[in-house]
Amino acid sequence: MSLNWKEIDCVLSELELEGCRIQKVLQSAFDVIALHVYGRNRGKTVLISLSSGACRIHETFRAVPKSDKPLRFAEFLNSRIANGRIEEAVQLGDNRIVRLGVRRETNLYRLYIRLWSNAANVIVTDEGGTILDAMRRLPRRGEQTGGHYAPEETLDQREAGNREFTIRDFPPAPGENGQHRSFNERIDNFYAGQGGNLSLESLREQVRRNWEDKIGRLSASLEKLRVKEADFASAENLKQYGDIILANLDRIAPGDTWLEAENFYNGEQVRIRLEEGKDGPGQAEHYYGQYRKAKRGLEDVRGEIERGEAELHRLEETMNALLLQTNPLVLQKIIKTGGVKSTPALWADQKRPGLSFRRNDWLIIVGRDAAENDALLRRYVKGNDLWLHARDYPGSYVFIKYRAGKTVPLDILLDAGNLAIFYSKGRNNGEGDLFYTPVKYLRRAKGSPKGTVIPTQEKNLQVKVESARLRELEACKIEK
Repeated sequence: MSLNWKEIDCVLSELELEGCRIQKVLQSAFDVIALHVYGRNRGKTVLISLSSGACRIHETFRAVPKSDKPLRFAEFLNSRIANGRIEEAVQLGDNRIVRLGVRRETNLYRLYIRLWSNAANVIVTDEGGTILDAMRRLPRRGEQTGGHYAPEETLDQREAGNREFTIRDFPPAPGENGQHRSFNERIDNFYAGQGGNLSLESLREQVRRNWEDKIGRLSASLEKLRVKEADFASAENLKQYGDIILANLDRIAPGDTWLEAENFYNGEQVRIRLEEGKDGPGQAEHYYGQYRKAKRGLEDVRGEIERGEAELHRLEETMNALLLQTNPLVLQKIIKTGGVKSTPALWADQKRPGLSFRRNDWLIIVGRDAAENDALLRRYVKGNDLWLHARDYPGSYVFIKYRAGKTVPLDILLDAGNLAIFYSKGRNNGEGDLFYTPVKYLRRAKGSPKGTVIPTQEKNLQVKVESARLRELEACKIEK
Protein backbone atom coordinates (compact mmCIF):
# COMPACT_ATOMS: atom_id res chain seq x y z
CA MET A 1 0.00 0.00 0.00
CA SER A 2 1.28 3.48 -0.88
CA LEU A 3 1.60 6.26 1.69
CA ASN A 4 -1.40 8.55 2.11
CA TRP A 5 -1.10 12.32 2.29
CA LYS A 6 -1.16 12.51 6.09
CA GLU A 7 1.66 10.00 6.32
CA ILE A 8 3.66 11.97 3.73
CA ASP A 9 3.23 15.13 5.85
CA CYS A 10 4.46 13.24 8.90
CA VAL A 11 7.48 11.94 6.97
CA LEU A 12 8.42 15.43 5.74
CA SER A 13 8.06 17.00 9.18
CA GLU A 14 10.48 14.45 10.64
CA LEU A 15 12.96 14.67 7.78
CA GLU A 16 13.44 18.46 8.14
CA LEU A 17 15.00 18.68 4.70
CA GLU A 18 15.08 22.48 4.46
CA GLY A 19 18.69 23.62 4.60
CA CYS A 20 20.13 20.18 3.85
CA ARG A 21 22.70 19.80 1.09
CA ILE A 22 22.30 17.04 -1.52
CA GLN A 23 25.56 15.12 -1.72
CA LYS A 24 24.68 12.64 -4.48
CA VAL A 25 21.83 10.74 -6.11
CA LEU A 26 21.65 6.96 -6.58
CA GLN A 27 19.21 5.07 -8.78
CA SER A 28 19.12 1.35 -7.99
CA ALA A 29 16.26 0.57 -10.43
CA PHE A 30 14.17 2.45 -12.98
CA ASP A 31 11.54 3.31 -10.36
CA VAL A 32 13.71 3.85 -7.25
CA ILE A 33 16.04 6.76 -6.48
CA ALA A 34 17.74 7.85 -3.29
CA LEU A 35 19.02 11.28 -2.26
CA HIS A 36 22.02 11.29 0.04
CA VAL A 37 21.70 14.54 2.00
CA TYR A 38 23.53 16.17 4.90
CA GLY A 39 22.16 18.67 7.36
CA ARG A 40 21.49 19.31 11.04
CA ASN A 41 24.76 17.54 11.93
CA ARG A 42 23.96 14.22 10.31
CA GLY A 43 23.61 12.54 6.96
CA LYS A 44 20.53 10.68 5.81
CA THR A 45 19.29 8.80 2.76
CA VAL A 46 15.88 9.78 1.41
CA LEU A 47 14.29 6.96 -0.58
CA ILE A 48 11.78 7.75 -3.34
CA SER A 49 9.92 4.76 -4.77
CA LEU A 50 7.48 4.91 -7.67
CA SER A 51 6.74 1.17 -7.53
CA SER A 52 3.05 0.42 -8.05
CA GLY A 53 1.32 -0.18 -4.73
CA ALA A 54 4.35 1.02 -2.77
CA CYS A 55 4.75 4.69 -3.80
CA ARG A 56 6.49 6.47 -0.98
CA ILE A 57 9.12 8.88 0.28
CA HIS A 58 10.94 8.36 3.56
CA GLU A 59 14.34 8.00 5.13
CA THR A 60 15.84 4.56 4.66
CA PHE A 61 18.27 2.95 7.05
CA ARG A 62 19.38 0.30 4.57
CA ALA A 63 22.16 0.54 2.01
CA VAL A 64 20.91 1.52 -1.44
CA PRO A 65 22.70 -0.56 -4.11
CA LYS A 66 24.25 1.10 -7.13
CA SER A 67 22.99 0.23 -10.59
CA ASP A 68 25.36 -1.96 -12.61
CA LYS A 69 25.43 0.75 -15.25
CA PRO A 70 24.66 4.49 -14.92
CA LEU A 71 20.95 5.23 -15.31
CA ARG A 72 19.85 8.31 -17.19
CA PHE A 73 17.76 10.07 -14.55
CA ALA A 74 20.32 9.69 -11.76
CA GLU A 75 23.03 11.02 -14.08
CA PHE A 76 20.83 14.01 -14.89
CA LEU A 77 20.06 14.75 -11.23
CA ASN A 78 23.72 14.51 -10.24
CA SER A 79 24.61 16.98 -12.98
CA ARG A 80 21.98 19.51 -11.80
CA ILE A 81 21.26 19.19 -8.08
CA ALA A 82 24.29 17.45 -6.52
CA ASN A 83 25.88 19.93 -4.09
CA GLY A 84 22.66 21.96 -4.18
CA ARG A 85 20.85 23.10 -1.05
CA ILE A 86 17.19 22.22 -0.36
CA GLU A 87 15.26 25.45 0.22
CA GLU A 88 11.81 23.87 0.60
CA ALA A 89 10.24 20.44 1.03
CA VAL A 90 6.43 20.61 1.05
CA GLN A 91 3.42 18.57 0.02
CA LEU A 92 0.94 20.35 -2.24
CA GLY A 93 -2.18 20.27 -0.09
CA ASP A 94 -3.44 16.71 0.26
CA ASN A 95 -2.56 15.66 -3.29
CA ARG A 96 0.42 13.40 -2.58
CA ILE A 97 2.75 15.58 -4.62
CA VAL A 98 5.93 16.64 -2.84
CA ARG A 99 7.80 19.69 -4.11
CA LEU A 100 11.49 20.07 -3.36
CA GLY A 101 13.11 23.39 -4.20
CA VAL A 102 16.85 22.96 -4.71
CA ARG A 103 19.21 25.86 -5.31
CA ARG A 104 22.63 25.30 -6.80
CA GLU A 105 24.64 28.46 -7.35
CA THR A 106 22.20 30.84 -9.05
CA ASN A 107 19.83 28.17 -10.39
CA LEU A 108 16.64 27.04 -8.67
CA TYR A 109 15.32 23.59 -9.58
CA ARG A 110 11.98 22.15 -8.55
CA LEU A 111 11.55 18.40 -8.06
CA TYR A 112 7.91 17.32 -8.12
CA ILE A 113 7.54 13.85 -6.60
CA ARG A 114 4.10 12.54 -7.53
CA LEU A 115 3.22 9.53 -5.40
CA TRP A 116 0.14 8.26 -7.24
CA SER A 117 0.24 4.50 -7.82
CA ASN A 118 -1.33 4.78 -11.26
CA ALA A 119 0.73 7.76 -12.45
CA ALA A 120 3.78 8.12 -10.19
CA ASN A 121 6.65 10.26 -11.47
CA VAL A 122 9.49 12.58 -10.51
CA ILE A 123 9.60 15.68 -12.69
CA VAL A 124 12.31 18.36 -12.63
CA THR A 125 11.51 21.89 -13.79
CA ASP A 126 13.14 25.30 -13.76
CA GLU A 127 11.60 28.25 -11.92
CA GLY A 128 9.17 28.89 -14.76
CA GLY A 129 7.79 25.34 -14.85
CA THR A 130 9.63 24.22 -18.00
CA ILE A 131 10.39 20.51 -17.71
CA LEU A 132 14.10 19.73 -17.77
CA ASP A 133 13.66 15.97 -17.43
CA ALA A 134 11.41 13.33 -15.88
CA MET A 135 12.07 9.96 -14.31
CA ARG A 136 9.33 8.50 -16.51
CA ARG A 137 9.02 10.34 -19.80
CA LEU A 138 5.32 10.42 -20.67
CA PRO A 139 4.76 12.32 -23.95
CA ARG A 140 0.97 11.85 -23.83
CA ARG A 141 0.86 13.74 -20.55
CA GLY A 142 3.37 16.30 -21.79
CA GLU A 143 5.86 15.08 -19.19
CA GLN A 144 9.04 15.24 -21.21
CA THR A 145 11.88 17.67 -21.74
CA GLY A 146 10.55 21.03 -22.93
CA GLY A 147 7.02 20.50 -21.63
CA HIS A 148 5.34 22.52 -18.90
CA TYR A 149 4.56 21.24 -15.40
CA ALA A 150 3.22 23.39 -12.59
CA PRO A 151 0.66 21.36 -10.62
CA GLU A 152 0.03 24.29 -8.27
CA GLU A 153 -1.92 25.92 -11.11
CA THR A 154 -4.50 23.14 -11.46
CA LEU A 155 -4.56 20.92 -8.37
CA ASP A 156 -7.33 21.14 -5.82
CA GLN A 157 -5.56 22.63 -2.80
CA ARG A 158 -8.12 21.64 -0.17
CA GLU A 159 -7.49 22.11 3.50
CA ALA A 160 -6.12 19.23 5.51
CA GLY A 161 -8.93 17.10 6.88
CA ASN A 162 -11.19 17.20 3.82
CA ARG A 163 -10.12 13.68 2.90
CA GLU A 164 -10.70 10.90 5.39
CA PHE A 165 -7.28 9.38 5.93
CA THR A 166 -5.44 8.45 9.11
CA ILE A 167 -1.84 7.79 9.96
CA ARG A 168 -1.46 4.05 10.24
CA ASP A 169 0.18 2.50 13.25
CA PHE A 170 3.08 0.91 11.43
CA PRO A 171 4.38 -2.07 13.40
CA PRO A 172 7.94 -2.24 14.69
CA ALA A 173 10.47 -4.62 13.22
CA PRO A 174 10.44 -8.12 14.77
CA GLY A 175 12.39 -8.25 18.01
CA GLU A 176 12.53 -4.46 18.48
CA ASN A 177 9.73 -4.23 21.06
CA GLY A 178 8.42 -1.08 19.46
CA GLN A 179 11.50 0.95 20.35
CA HIS A 180 11.88 2.83 17.06
CA ARG A 181 13.32 6.28 17.02
CA SER A 182 11.07 7.74 14.33
CA PHE A 183 8.05 7.38 12.10
CA ASN A 184 10.44 7.10 9.13
CA GLU A 185 12.12 4.08 10.66
CA ARG A 186 8.76 2.36 11.20
CA ILE A 187 7.86 2.96 7.54
CA ASP A 188 11.25 1.68 6.37
CA ASN A 189 10.82 -1.51 8.38
CA PHE A 190 7.21 -1.94 7.27
CA TYR A 191 8.02 -1.83 3.55
CA ALA A 192 11.02 -4.11 4.05
CA GLY A 193 9.03 -6.75 5.88
CA GLN A 194 5.38 -6.37 4.90
CA GLY A 195 5.21 -3.88 2.05
CA GLY A 196 3.23 -5.95 -0.45
CA ASN A 197 5.10 -6.67 -3.66
CA LEU A 198 8.28 -5.10 -2.29
CA SER A 199 8.42 -6.98 1.02
CA LEU A 200 11.30 -9.34 1.70
CA GLU A 201 8.93 -12.30 1.70
CA SER A 202 7.46 -11.38 -1.69
CA LEU A 203 10.84 -10.53 -3.23
CA ARG A 204 12.38 -13.77 -1.99
CA GLU A 205 9.50 -15.69 -3.53
CA GLN A 206 10.12 -13.90 -6.84
CA VAL A 207 13.82 -14.77 -6.60
CA ARG A 208 12.94 -18.39 -5.87
CA ARG A 209 10.59 -18.56 -8.88
CA ASN A 210 13.00 -16.81 -11.24
CA TRP A 211 16.05 -18.85 -10.28
CA GLU A 212 14.20 -22.18 -10.10
CA ASP A 213 12.92 -21.45 -13.62
CA LYS A 214 16.50 -20.84 -14.82
CA ILE A 215 17.72 -23.95 -13.01
CA GLY A 216 14.86 -26.02 -14.50
CA ARG A 217 15.58 -24.88 -18.06
CA LEU A 218 19.30 -25.53 -17.67
CA SER A 219 18.68 -28.97 -16.12
CA ALA A 220 16.43 -29.90 -19.09
CA SER A 221 19.14 -28.78 -21.53
CA LEU A 222 21.73 -30.84 -19.67
CA GLU A 223 19.48 -33.90 -19.87
CA LYS A 224 19.24 -33.52 -23.65
CA LEU A 225 23.02 -33.12 -23.87
CA ARG A 226 23.53 -36.32 -21.87
CA VAL A 227 21.26 -38.20 -24.28
CA LYS A 228 23.32 -36.82 -27.17
CA GLU A 229 26.49 -37.80 -25.31
CA ALA A 230 25.24 -41.39 -25.06
CA ASP A 231 24.52 -41.40 -28.81
CA PHE A 232 27.97 -40.05 -29.65
CA ALA A 233 29.58 -42.49 -27.22
CA SER A 234 28.50 -45.34 -29.53
CA ALA A 235 30.63 -43.84 -32.31
CA GLU A 236 33.16 -46.67 -31.98
CA ASN A 237 30.63 -48.87 -33.82
CA LEU A 238 30.93 -46.62 -36.89
CA LYS A 239 34.70 -47.13 -37.03
CA GLN A 240 34.20 -50.89 -36.68
CA TYR A 241 31.74 -50.82 -39.59
CA GLY A 242 34.40 -49.16 -41.76
CA ASP A 243 36.97 -51.80 -40.79
CA ILE A 244 34.49 -54.64 -41.51
CA ILE A 245 33.67 -53.19 -44.93
CA LEU A 246 37.38 -52.97 -45.86
CA ALA A 247 37.86 -56.59 -44.77
CA ASN A 248 34.98 -57.70 -47.01
CA LEU A 249 35.46 -55.64 -50.19
CA ASP A 250 35.30 -58.79 -52.33
CA ARG A 251 31.75 -59.45 -51.09
CA ILE A 252 30.34 -56.07 -52.12
CA ALA A 253 28.80 -55.89 -55.58
CA PRO A 254 27.60 -52.73 -57.35
CA GLY A 255 24.03 -51.88 -56.30
CA ASP A 256 24.17 -53.76 -52.96
CA THR A 257 22.36 -51.97 -50.13
CA TRP A 258 23.43 -54.22 -47.25
CA LEU A 259 26.52 -56.13 -46.22
CA GLU A 260 26.11 -59.10 -43.91
CA ALA A 261 29.40 -60.22 -42.38
CA GLU A 262 31.08 -61.33 -39.20
CA ASN A 263 32.03 -58.62 -36.72
CA PHE A 264 35.57 -59.80 -35.95
CA TYR A 265 35.59 -57.50 -32.87
CA ASN A 266 33.00 -59.59 -31.03
CA GLY A 267 32.42 -62.65 -33.24
CA GLU A 268 28.76 -61.78 -33.93
CA GLN A 269 27.02 -61.37 -37.29
CA VAL A 270 26.38 -57.76 -38.30
CA ARG A 271 24.23 -56.18 -41.05
CA ILE A 272 25.65 -52.89 -42.37
CA ARG A 273 23.70 -50.52 -44.59
CA LEU A 274 25.55 -49.43 -47.77
CA GLU A 275 25.17 -45.99 -49.37
CA GLU A 276 23.90 -45.75 -52.94
CA GLY A 277 26.51 -44.87 -55.57
CA LYS A 278 29.62 -45.62 -53.50
CA ASP A 279 32.18 -48.35 -54.14
CA GLY A 280 33.63 -50.48 -51.34
CA PRO A 281 36.37 -48.07 -50.16
CA GLY A 282 33.86 -45.22 -50.44
CA GLN A 283 31.45 -47.12 -48.18
CA ALA A 284 34.21 -47.54 -45.59
CA GLU A 285 35.20 -43.86 -45.80
CA HIS A 286 31.54 -42.89 -45.28
CA TYR A 287 31.52 -44.67 -41.90
CA TYR A 288 34.97 -43.36 -40.98
CA GLY A 289 33.73 -39.82 -41.72
CA GLN A 290 30.68 -40.36 -39.50
CA TYR A 291 33.01 -41.70 -36.79
CA ARG A 292 35.26 -38.62 -36.94
CA LYS A 293 32.24 -36.31 -36.84
CA ALA A 294 30.73 -38.17 -33.88
CA LYS A 295 34.06 -38.10 -32.04
CA ARG A 296 34.33 -34.33 -32.47
CA GLY A 297 30.71 -33.99 -31.44
CA LEU A 298 31.35 -36.05 -28.32
CA GLU A 299 34.16 -33.70 -27.27
CA ASP A 300 31.95 -30.66 -27.88
CA VAL A 301 29.00 -32.15 -26.00
CA ARG A 302 31.14 -33.12 -23.04
CA GLY A 303 32.55 -29.59 -22.98
CA GLU A 304 29.02 -28.17 -23.02
CA ILE A 305 27.97 -30.53 -20.23
CA GLU A 306 30.95 -29.46 -18.12
CA ARG A 307 30.15 -25.77 -18.61
CA GLY A 308 26.45 -26.39 -18.00
CA GLU A 309 27.10 -28.23 -14.75
CA ALA A 310 29.35 -25.38 -13.57
CA GLU A 311 26.63 -22.86 -14.46
CA LEU A 312 24.01 -24.98 -12.68
CA HIS A 313 26.15 -25.00 -9.54
CA ARG A 314 26.60 -21.22 -9.81
CA LEU A 315 22.86 -20.65 -10.18
CA GLU A 316 22.08 -22.80 -7.16
CA GLU A 317 24.69 -21.01 -5.05
CA THR A 318 23.44 -17.60 -6.22
CA MET A 319 19.81 -18.44 -5.41
CA ASN A 320 20.72 -19.67 -1.94
CA ALA A 321 22.75 -16.51 -1.28
CA LEU A 322 19.91 -14.27 -2.49
CA LEU A 323 17.38 -16.02 -0.26
CA LEU A 324 19.54 -15.02 2.72
CA GLN A 325 19.63 -11.35 1.61
CA THR A 326 17.97 -9.00 4.14
CA ASN A 327 17.94 -5.79 2.08
CA PRO A 328 14.81 -5.60 -0.14
CA LEU A 329 16.36 -2.86 -2.28
CA VAL A 330 19.15 -5.24 -3.30
CA LEU A 331 16.65 -7.98 -4.20
CA GLN A 332 14.45 -5.56 -6.12
CA LYS A 333 17.42 -4.39 -8.18
CA ILE A 334 18.55 -7.95 -8.94
CA ILE A 335 15.05 -9.02 -10.00
CA LYS A 336 14.63 -6.03 -12.31
CA THR A 337 18.09 -6.28 -13.87
CA GLY A 338 17.94 -10.06 -14.18
CA GLY A 339 21.11 -11.11 -12.41
CA VAL A 340 24.07 -10.51 -10.16
CA LYS A 341 26.84 -8.34 -11.48
CA SER A 342 30.11 -9.88 -10.37
CA THR A 343 29.63 -13.65 -10.34
CA PRO A 344 28.84 -14.26 -14.07
CA ALA A 345 31.71 -12.01 -15.17
CA LEU A 346 34.13 -13.84 -12.90
CA TRP A 347 32.86 -17.22 -14.09
CA ALA A 348 33.19 -16.16 -17.73
CA ASP A 349 36.83 -15.11 -17.21
CA GLN A 350 37.61 -18.44 -15.58
CA LYS A 351 35.87 -20.66 -18.13
CA ARG A 352 36.36 -18.75 -21.37
CA PRO A 353 38.40 -20.71 -23.97
CA GLY A 354 41.41 -19.22 -25.72
CA LEU A 355 43.63 -16.39 -24.48
CA SER A 356 42.38 -13.19 -22.86
CA PHE A 357 44.18 -9.86 -22.49
CA ARG A 358 43.06 -6.85 -20.42
CA ARG A 359 44.54 -3.67 -21.88
CA ASN A 360 43.50 -0.18 -20.70
CA ASP A 361 40.05 -1.49 -19.66
CA TRP A 362 39.56 -3.22 -23.04
CA LEU A 363 39.19 -7.00 -23.19
CA ILE A 364 40.80 -8.79 -26.16
CA ILE A 365 40.07 -12.50 -26.68
CA VAL A 366 42.04 -14.85 -28.96
CA GLY A 367 40.79 -18.23 -30.22
CA ARG A 368 43.85 -20.34 -31.04
CA ASP A 369 42.21 -23.01 -33.21
CA ALA A 370 38.94 -23.83 -34.97
CA ALA A 371 37.36 -25.33 -31.84
CA GLU A 372 38.13 -22.26 -29.71
CA ASN A 373 37.03 -19.91 -32.50
CA ASP A 374 33.71 -21.75 -32.73
CA ALA A 375 33.19 -21.85 -28.94
CA LEU A 376 33.87 -18.12 -28.63
CA LEU A 377 31.43 -17.31 -31.43
CA ARG A 378 28.71 -19.48 -29.92
CA ARG A 379 28.86 -18.44 -26.26
CA TYR A 380 31.23 -15.62 -25.43
CA VAL A 381 30.87 -12.79 -27.94
CA LYS A 382 27.92 -10.62 -28.97
CA GLY A 383 26.83 -8.57 -31.93
CA ASN A 384 28.74 -5.35 -31.22
CA ASP A 385 32.03 -7.05 -30.33
CA LEU A 386 34.69 -6.52 -33.00
CA TRP A 387 36.05 -9.56 -34.93
CA LEU A 388 39.49 -9.60 -36.58
CA HIS A 389 41.10 -12.28 -38.76
CA ALA A 390 44.21 -12.47 -40.92
CA ARG A 391 43.45 -12.25 -44.63
CA ASP A 392 44.58 -15.20 -46.79
CA TYR A 393 45.95 -17.20 -43.83
CA PRO A 394 44.22 -19.68 -41.53
CA GLY A 395 44.50 -18.83 -37.88
CA SER A 396 42.98 -17.22 -34.85
CA TYR A 397 39.84 -15.20 -34.50
CA VAL A 398 40.50 -12.18 -32.32
CA PHE A 399 37.66 -10.30 -30.61
CA ILE A 400 37.58 -6.89 -28.94
CA LYS A 401 34.72 -6.77 -26.43
CA TYR A 402 32.34 -3.87 -26.94
CA ARG A 403 32.16 -1.06 -24.37
CA ALA A 404 28.96 0.96 -24.36
CA GLY A 405 29.44 4.45 -25.74
CA LYS A 406 33.12 3.85 -26.55
CA THR A 407 34.87 3.64 -29.92
CA VAL A 408 37.77 1.19 -30.14
CA PRO A 409 41.00 3.26 -30.00
CA LEU A 410 43.56 2.76 -32.75
CA ASP A 411 46.09 1.50 -30.22
CA ILE A 412 43.72 -1.30 -29.10
CA LEU A 413 42.94 -2.12 -32.74
CA LEU A 414 46.68 -2.47 -33.41
CA ASP A 415 47.05 -4.69 -30.33
CA ALA A 416 44.33 -7.01 -31.61
CA GLY A 417 45.79 -6.88 -35.13
CA ASN A 418 49.22 -7.93 -33.86
CA LEU A 419 47.66 -10.87 -32.05
CA ALA A 420 45.67 -11.89 -35.15
CA ILE A 421 48.84 -11.98 -37.30
CA PHE A 422 50.99 -13.59 -34.59
CA TYR A 423 48.50 -16.45 -34.08
CA SER A 424 48.08 -17.14 -37.80
CA LYS A 425 50.02 -19.09 -40.42
CA GLY A 426 51.38 -15.76 -41.65
CA ARG A 427 53.30 -14.90 -38.48
CA ASN A 428 56.70 -15.53 -40.08
CA ASN A 429 56.06 -12.75 -42.61
CA GLY A 430 56.12 -10.19 -39.83
CA GLU A 431 53.17 -8.32 -41.31
CA GLY A 432 49.84 -8.93 -42.98
CA ASP A 433 46.39 -7.70 -43.95
CA LEU A 434 43.33 -8.16 -41.74
CA PHE A 435 39.57 -8.23 -42.03
CA TYR A 436 37.63 -6.64 -39.18
CA THR A 437 33.91 -6.17 -38.64
CA PRO A 438 31.36 -6.40 -35.78
CA VAL A 439 30.31 -9.95 -34.92
CA LYS A 440 26.72 -9.20 -36.00
CA TYR A 441 27.97 -8.97 -39.60
CA LEU A 442 29.37 -12.52 -39.62
CA ARG A 443 27.40 -15.45 -41.01
CA ARG A 444 28.25 -19.11 -40.80
CA ALA A 445 29.43 -20.85 -43.95
CA LYS A 446 27.06 -23.77 -44.50
CA GLY A 447 28.81 -27.11 -44.94
CA SER A 448 32.24 -25.68 -44.08
CA PRO A 449 34.51 -26.76 -41.22
CA LYS A 450 33.65 -25.78 -37.66
CA GLY A 451 34.04 -22.08 -36.88
CA THR A 452 34.16 -20.94 -40.52
CA VAL A 453 32.36 -17.61 -41.05
CA ILE A 454 31.86 -15.21 -43.92
CA PRO A 455 32.24 -11.51 -43.01
CA THR A 456 30.15 -8.70 -44.47
CA GLN A 457 30.65 -4.94 -44.23
CA GLU A 458 34.25 -5.74 -43.36
CA LYS A 459 37.09 -3.22 -43.32
CA ASN A 460 40.76 -3.84 -44.08
CA LEU A 461 43.78 -3.13 -41.91
CA GLN A 462 47.46 -3.67 -42.67
CA VAL A 463 49.50 -4.50 -39.59
CA LYS A 464 53.21 -4.87 -38.96
CA VAL A 465 53.99 -7.20 -36.06
CA GLU A 466 55.73 -5.27 -33.27
CA SER A 467 57.75 -7.36 -30.80
CA ALA A 468 57.58 -4.66 -28.13
CA ARG A 469 53.78 -4.52 -28.39
CA LEU A 470 53.51 -8.30 -28.10
CA ARG A 471 55.70 -8.24 -24.96
CA GLU A 472 53.42 -5.61 -23.41
CA LEU A 473 50.38 -7.70 -24.27
CA GLU A 474 51.95 -10.76 -22.67
CA ALA A 475 52.16 -8.79 -19.43
CA CYS A 476 48.42 -8.04 -19.75
CA LYS A 477 47.35 -11.66 -20.19
CA ILE A 478 44.61 -12.85 -17.85
CA GLU A 479 45.78 -15.97 -16.08
CA LYS A 480 43.13 -18.67 -15.74
